[in-house]
Amino acid sequence: MRSVGIKTLNSKLSEYVRLAEAGETVLVTDRDRVVAEIRPPRASRSPVLADAMLADAVRKGWLTPALSPGSEPPRGGPPVATLAELLRELDDLRSDR
Repeated sequence: MRSVGIKTLNSKLSEYVRLAEAGETVLVTDRDRVVAEIRPPRASRSPVLADAMLADAVRKGWLTPALSPGSEPPRGGPPVATLAELLRELDDLRSDR
């Protein structure tokens, strides 16, 4: 494991990224205090950026993956309100303008 100050990292970033790519963790310091880590991606991480970002979004619950072909759609609960009720509420909200 290596450490590097922010100033040096700024001027030699590609060198430290190559170290991380080779499997080494680099600690980034600011005034002798560790503020970040540059490390190799997890083995489960996709090498394609778009795939990796989508996988993170699914893990964090921001996205729900599409259903597999042939699977059933999720079952919903009872409607919260009827269309007529929603439209009436929308009209009430717009009348204040």
